[in-house]
Amino acid sequence: MERIGVIGLGRMGSAIARRMQAQGHPVIGWTRSGRAVDGIEAAPDLAALVARSDTLILSLLNDDAVANVLDACLALDLKGKQIIETSTVVPTLLQDRIDRFEANGASAVDAPISGGPELVLTGNCGVFIGGSDAAAARAQSTISAFSGRIFHVGPLGTGIVMKTINNSMIQCYFSGLDDMMPLAKRAGLPLETALRILCGGPAGMPMIADRIPKILGEDPTTGFTITAAHKDNDVFRRVVKAYRLEAPTLDHTSARQKIALSEGLGENDPAILVSAAYNRG
Repeated sequence: MERIGVIGLGRMGSAIARRMQAQGHPVIGWTRSGRAVDGIEAAPDLAALVARSDTLILSLLNDDAVANVLDACLALDLKGKQIIETSTVVPTLLQDRIDRFEANGASAVDAPISGGPELVLTGNCGVFIGGSDAAAARAQSTISAFSGRIFHVGPLGTGIVMKTINNSMIQCYFSGLDDMMPLAKRAGLPLETALRILCGGPAGMPMIADRIPKILGEDPTTGFTITAAHKDNDVFRRVVKAYRLEAPTLDHTSARQKIALSEGLGENDPAILVSAAYNRG
């Protein structure tokens, strides 16, 4: 079994580490903050993690964190190792460094994940791989431990482009619900009725169907936070702008997310926004 080093042990990184270990891989983790995860061996530093790993899986918060870790890795012995960058960050971070990684004997792919930690833990998340055919084939073999929906979508950087398209459509759907649910309330249409009819027909979205218990207040758990969704929205808009395009709906969604953050809802699941929109009606 490949030895897996997970860099970044937040909600997603922890889920990746636990899933990989449950699938039989030796796993060691490290995070810049020193955060530990029960049941996952912690490396004392990045150099120790790299030395003891065949594959490095990055799951970090933002561009700066990824850039710092990638640069630190470039100063270490990477011969024969693969780097799987799952963070939601701009593609240039890896594209600008790929020649140096390959010169150091490593392969690298961008492989952002669609789906929250709960889907990672059950192996049901989606993963979009950007990279060369050889690097993608090796990465797919590793990623299959936590995903049954893996897509090699093109060259390095296209993984995050595909996630931008995929997850932006989810955010746009939330914006549509924000507009339409007050109408349901004002007309006397029960929220659950409206949601189940939507989710049972061609206008439905599986992610919303799965969250109906959260929207109705029956499930208090958080699969993904509004804060995280807003951070991703910023990345998605920057990816769009990098290709000299515009996405007004993403801009509109960002503004609505900022309102939720200002109301102290950042650590809640975005499901709360649907019920809040309904109650405004």
